[in-house]
Amino acid sequence: MLKAANKTETNVYTLEVSVSAEDFNAAIIKAYNKQKNKIQLPGFRKGKAPLSMIEKYYGEGVFYEDALDIVYPTVVGDAIKEAGIEPVAAPYDLDVTTIDKKSGVEMTMKITVKPEIEVKDYKGIEAEKGDATVTADDVKKELASMQERNGRVVTADRKAKKNDIAVIDFEGFVDGVAFDGGKGENYELTLGSGQFIPGFEDQVIGHKAEDEFDVNVTFPTEYAEELAGKDATFKVVLHEVKVKELPALDDEFAKDVDSEVETLAELKKKIKADLSDKKKEEVDKDYESKILEAVVEKVEGEIPEVMFDNKLEDDVKDYENRLAQQGIPLDTYLQYMGMDRDKFKESMRANAVKQVKLQLAVEKIAALENIEASDEDAEAELQKMADMYQMELEQIKKYVNLDDVKKDLVGQKTVEFLVAQSKPVTAEKPKKAAAKKTTKKAEEAEDTEAAE
Repeated sequence: MLKAANKTETNVYTLEVSVSAEDFNAAIIKAYNKQKNKIQLPGFRKGKAPLSMIEKYYGEGVFYEDALDIVYPTVVGDAIKEAGIEPVAAPYDLDVTTIDKKSGVEMTMKITVKPEIEVKDYKGIEAEKGDATVTADDVKKELASMQERNGRVVTADRKAKKNDIAVIDFEGFVDGVAFDGGKGENYELTLGSGQFIPGFEDQVIGHKAEDEFDVNVTFPTEYAEELAGKDATFKVVLHEVKVKELPALDDEFAKDVDSEVETLAELKKKIKADLSDKKKEEVDKDYESKILEAVVEKVEGEIPEVMFDNKLEDDVKDYENRLAQQGIPLDTYLQYMGMDRDKFKESMRANAVKQVKLQLAVEKIAALENIEASDEDAEAELQKMADMYQMELEQIKKYVNLDDVKKDLVGQKTVEFLVAQSKPVTAEKPKKAAAKKTTKKAEEAEDTEAAE
């Protein structure tokens, strides 16, 4: 039962809570029934000693702590609801002033609550919005990438050139002695890739299949200590020269890579449309992020530090769980990164602070603008989830709380509201050195090139 709720500090309330003697005695009996099988008194079998005898033997308060643990969650939860406050952390500074069978329990505690903040001038935020235009070069790059993915590797009956794949055996020697890790067989080395020691790949270029030759190099000074800066000779056998053949860009290629098109022109149009959708999505997402960053900067008010701490802990646990799914312990990952947990947390703190401020800002703006989500909205969202996971709607409802869905929808609607109220600013393009006159004929040629 709540006796009093007083704001004693910024974002802190002190609650006075009582438990009636009747409820406390009922909790004592529950505690006794839970613990009695572990207790044995002289003259009684284990678990058979009555409550009165145990209290006489150990003292009347033997079950007080356990009984308080039983009533605490319900009593405090009810008191918080009655006080009309929204805690952001567990109660602290608990002080039990009275506890006995006749009087029940009297206690006080402090609770940190969600802060009252202000968000000014959140309408009409200006932010730079990128250009989502897809150029002919973008289409060409995507086509080149598709060519590369659909290329085939074939044997070339000629001397090796840059970008060829050389299949080699090699063994390295320093002062005539083979060293560990310097040997390989049938290794496929792309010439010019920089995979091997500087100078190695250049000396393979110009040789043909079945050539046997020496490659002389010097290990870099930043290499492994036992080899750093030393001269080495590699005995090399070149077994095969391979080259990647790219398919011709024609109608057959278009049909091979996409069954929905018949010609190369159709494929290019589809690529342009797909790239346009993707680029627009990226630009919109980037623009939304800039709006939300601006909103965070407009948050005014004293926010409890515990909210940042709790968010940071949640983020660290989430990161740790995601690594665990890949079979990587967080501490092992941090060793690779040259960090400890404290430094890792510190690196994530700024984002946690930003996320807390953003959440508070979105909730505040939703309240100011009367942005709500109806039961119908939530039902529709749950139906989307059911369709996605191929489950019945009633099954989804067993796993997802309707109020949580409504809260998420309010957040989404509020973000959409902020974006709709904002003012996009186009980034200024760098001026060209000299203006270029474009004739109608030249424009038509450019359009034809883009289409082709």
